[in-house]
Amino acid sequence: MSSEVKEFKIKWGMVIDIDKCTGCGACMVACQAENNVAPAVDGSNKLRSLNWLTVFRLSNHKPFPDHEVAYLPRPCMQCGKPSCVSVCPVIATDKREEGGIVSQIPPRCIGCRYCMASCPYHARYFNWYDPKWPGDLAQALTPDVSTRMRGVVEKCSFCHHRFMKAQEKAAAEGRDPMNLPDGAYITACTEACPNGAITFGDLNNPAHKVHELIRSPYAFRLLERLGTDPQVYYISKREWVRREGDNYLENEKTGEARKQG
Repeated sequence: MSSEVKEFKIKWGMVIDIDKCTGCGACMVACQAENNVAPAVDGSNKLRSLNWLTVFRLSNHKPFPDHEVAYLPRPCMQCGKPSCVSVCPVIATDKREEGGIVSQIPPRCIGCRYCMASCPYHARYFNWYDPKWPGDLAQALTPDVSTRMRGVVEKCSFCHHRFMKAQEKAAAEGRDPMNLPDGAYITACTEACPNGAITFGDLNNPAHKVHELIRSPYAFRLLERLGTDPQVYYISKREWVRREGDNYLENEKTGEARKQG
């Protein structure tokens, strides 16, 4: 993993309030529809599933009445120090997109899957099949997103095509395309969330809501101790949720928390 963190004037990021998330899966469906992710050929084979955004179920593992569950949506973390970039032999992925988005260029990908092995968040997926849309579903494809061929790696792009469209609109209206107002560019999952659990914006811009949210005492990032500098933050007032986010495990004998690894 590179020891350098690329700094960007604009740093697009996401804040997910786990206490608001009900695990409905609307974000997953919106992501698939927006980014032309084809329906699974075999839905029972989870080893070959393809979801750019996955919702995980968390539990505090306590008996009733103290039992609690939480749901954690996990897109690509768009790491500041992405391990996937350093291992790609053909530069199919790189952190050069405006706003610090980690790009994925399917025509360059040779399917070696080194990036998948290096990603600590398991946020990359291999496309095992040629994309097929049954019936008239092909008529509903997003025209701004190219479909991917079999044998390449796919990942969340923060709906980068929406960023480009927002910039084009700003330029046409005579506004600065590099200084978008809050809400001018949001991801499909952000727009689809019925509870408003997902907030998206420029982490470096004080005028954007995410700039304030990441400074909450309840904000945390997944496996932050690894030093990947994720641009996706989570918020939860429940301590056990925050502890699981950084991979804490309870010592059965002493009851004290310890970190795995």
